[in-house]
Amino acid sequence: MRVMGVDPGLTRCGLSVVESGPGRKVVALDVGVVRTPPEDELALRLMAVADAAEEWMDTHKPEAVAIERVFAQHNVRTAMGTAQAGGVIALAAARRGIRVAFHTPSEVKAAVTGNGSADKAQVTAMVTRILGLQVAPKPADAADALALAICHCWRAPLMDRMAAAQAQAEQVRRRYEQRLAEQRKVVRG
Repeated sequence: MRVMGVDPGLTRCGLSVVESGPGRKVVALDVGVVRTPPEDELALRLMAVADAAEEWMDTHKPEAVAIERVFAQHNVRTAMGTAQAGGVIALAAARRGIRVAFHTPSEVKAAVTGNGSADKAQVTAMVTRILGLQVAPKPADAADALALAICHCWRAPLMDRMAAAQAQAEQVRRRYEQRLAEQRKVVRG
């Protein structure tokens, strides 16, 4: 599976593409950071992030895009910009028919390090080790984008199985309720 990982942000937006193989094997294909000047208008900054992400999608043809879910930050303005950057990237992926998944920072940390509260240094060290890189990816946004892609490669099969099981359980529930309704009609009839 080819996955594009995104650590969204307006000042720095980490982008990566990895490919998973048998077992837990993951290979990095590309990694980078899109930077936008803080003095530019918000709309122009979002357009720059979207344009870069679209170019990556068109070049690398990922099957899925994994984006960090923004759930809380101390600075509301930063959180809004991060969420908006993630939103324009999700939109670009959806327009191309690419599946989008959002993962929380703790899910990513747990998947990559085994500890949902690992620090950035631990995440970077494990990303470097998992991918067999000679040098740790820098800045942290690049390492985080790779961690998101790795997380998705490892979690997606389980998420798909859980969704299929849930859909199957829903079908069984509907058939049961239908049979029950038919039996009630017979009893009343």
